[in-house]
Amino acid sequence: MKPQILKNISLQSYNTFGINCTAKNFIEVKTVDELLEVLEFAEQKKYPSILVLGGGSNILFLKDFEGLVIKNSITGIEVIEENEENTTLYVSAGENWHQFVLFCLEHNYGGIENLSLIPGTVGAAPMQNIGAYGVEIRDVVERVKVIDRKTKKTFWISNNECQFGYRSSIFKHQAKDKYIIIGVEFRLTTKNHTLNTSYGAIQEALENDSPTIQEISKAIISIRESKLPNPKEIGNGGSFFKNPEIPSSQFLKLKTEFPNIVGYPISDKITKVPAGWLIEQCGWKGKIVGNTGAHKNQALVLVNYGNAKGEEVWNLAKEIQKSVFDKFGIHIEPEINIVG
Repeated sequence: MKPQILKNISLQSYNTFGINCTAKNFIEVKTVDELLEVLEFAEQKKYPSILVLGGGSNILFLKDFEGLVIKNSITGIEVIEENEENTTLYVSAGENWHQFVLFCLEHNYGGIENLSLIPGTVGAAPMQNIGAYGVEIRDVVERVKVIDRKTKKTFWISNNECQFGYRSSIFKHQAKDKYIIIGVEFRLTTKNHTLNTSYGAIQEALENDSPTIQEISKAIISIRESKLPNPKEIGNGGSFFKNPEIPSSQFLKLKTEFPNIVGYPISDKITKVPAGWLIEQCGWKGKIVGNTGAHKNQALVLVNYGNAKGEEVWNLAKEIQKSVFDKFGIHIEPEINIVG
């Protein structure tokens, strides 16, 4: 039976920016077999391009999509192995990330509590190597299950082979558009959890010195809710830019000119500078430009105030990039995936 491809579907409700654009061809898949069928069909039809969509939380559409959009809604969580120390879970790519975090907290599986309330799906998480409050997904991923778009073969990619970096992985670079992630295997702690409360804001939000993983999650949710706009209330894609990593020698020079500049040493030679601080110093925080702007509580988050077009948001992003470079000599790169 040939897949039922829908025509000219609005993607407004499929991207957290709420950008109103259209997919010329669209289909939602709920099983791996359905996905394979769609890939075979797409090959016969020779679509100009295929976009696999998860939660649509880290994407900015600049125009209508002429090819085929496949909405990955493959769900399921399976316990592969569990002992006193660790639990290995296989999680399908279409699972909502935060719901998965809540599932782990309910079962007392530790390791991803610091990644609470990050929007998106499990399948998108390794692509970005999502991270927050001192934890990255690479810390807990065993391997990633993929389908090769060309051969339609299914296989595993180990943590090492994922080439995780800061908000990046092989899926975002060398293997971009080569594989489709269908599931992720996680190794989490069953007890003796390693707690990460080193970020100052967490310490302040916690009620005691020896918190549970559930209390850490609760603290992080309250921090995120106080700083970041809810995409259901105001369109946004989360942090728009990565925090730049610059030579420490450059940071020390900047420190003489800007004594208040914030930086975190990553190594002897590299310092990470918060992009939000740089953007704020350039006067963008809370500034509205047409239908878009930088959020009033967090300059790193660009928002859609109603009817913004993707191009409008992207033009603002480029203006912000230019002003940061002109003032500090630092290039800030988008964390968001730009489509079109």
